[in-house]
Amino acid sequence: MKTKQRVVPTEYIIPFVLITSCFALWGFANDITNPMVEAFSRIFNMGVGGGTWVQVVFYGGYGAMAFPAAFFIRKYSYKAGILMGLGLYATGALLFIPANAIGMYYPFLVAYFVMTCGLSFLETSANPYILFMGPDSTATRRLNLAQAFNPMGSLTGMFVAKTLIQARLDPRGADERVLLSPEQFDALKTHDLDILSSPYVAIGGVIIAVFLVILFAKMPRNEESSHDLNLIGALKNLMKVPRYYEGVVAQLFYVGAQIMCWTFIVQYGQRIFMEQFGMSAGEAAQKAQMHNIFAMGSFLVARFVCTFLLKYIRPGRLLMILSVGAIGLSAGTILFQDIWGLYCLVGISACMSLMFPTIYGIALRGMGEDAKFGAAGLIMSIVGGTFLPKIQAYVIDQETLFNLPAVNISFVIPLICFVIIGIYGYRTFTIHYYAD
Repeated sequence: MKTKQRVVPTEYIIPFVLITSCFALWGFANDITNPMVEAFSRIFNMGVGGGTWVQVVFYGGYGAMAFPAAFFIRKYSYKAGILMGLGLYATGALLFIPANAIGMYYPFLVAYFVMTCGLSFLETSANPYILFMGPDSTATRRLNLAQAFNPMGSLTGMFVAKTLIQARLDPRGADERVLLSPEQFDALKTHDLDILSSPYVAIGGVIIAVFLVILFAKMPRNEESSHDLNLIGALKNLMKVPRYYEGVVAQLFYVGAQIMCWTFIVQYGQRIFMEQFGMSAGEAAQKAQMHNIFAMGSFLVARFVCTFLLKYIRPGRLLMILSVGAIGLSAGTILFQDIWGLYCLVGISACMSLMFPTIYGIALRGMGEDAKFGAAGLIMSIVGGTFLPKIQAYVIDQETLFNLPAVNISFVIPLICFVIIGIYGYRTFTIHYYAD
């Protein structure tokens, strides 16, 4: 009789739990930060484009540090990579203290960049580490299970952003703030930056505690048999596998779509609640952020459902099905100008739930030691979160296009991203050498 394989073998349960906690921690960082585009835009009286520099440096840190992280992991270990990531994460969070004291925009961007250099180390280490913790045949399911805890951190980050930051910021919008005297504006800015900085400083303390737990925990080392730093050889091997390099492209567009849908839901909902319900800019932003929390709730539930469905449906096929759903909901987001458009935007998150870990698992399946550099390429693709939201912000700042709100038209960009992801999903189960 064939023995049923466990998704996580018994000997790896404790390491699996510890590393999975890191998935929640970077989910928190991502989703407390996305709403800060709108918050910084208000605090420093900038347009949406100015606020998106937060996204540029935040996701730019992933791209800048992905391959250095891979070299570090290859030379030392996955555990060392996790610890380095946690150390940089905590350092970046604590840099909000001097940034707040200076009271200017750019020191906050430095803090975000350092923080996300740490997140790049964490993701480059944790994803392939999870793949390693069990048989190759259950690797994609195992990564989906670990990634299912990422939205729990994301939900916490969104809740903190809404209740501890957005709800406490002064509700006045750009038009009202521009009328203030320089002294009044500075006092208001100082008040708002104090509120914005506090949760980041608190999470810095939490990260230090997690660092110490993992530092003293016994972690598996079997994957560390080779410390060869042959990047060129690894890349040559990876470039021979179409499902890998096309997966990098698909991941780039997925991350861009995710960040756009979770960042600009605030601007999308804010327009609806201000124009149709007469709310102030601050009240409308809070209401829109609540719908972002609903979106993340649907993402979380769908992640567990899709992890279960992977027992019966090939990863590539399910990826394609969900991409088609996301395309349809994106069309609704563009065409509806009322609350139904916002509901469509919320629904996109359920379709996105499977995408990141499934693309990751398909691309790295069977890569062995090359998975360390392969993981770096997939994490580097997170730079899609830098330039794609910047393009969308430019469109939003046009206010009206083709007799539709520009914020609606801007969601053509995520729609295109989902088309590309759907094509990748289709190819992975229809072309024999992509068999998943």
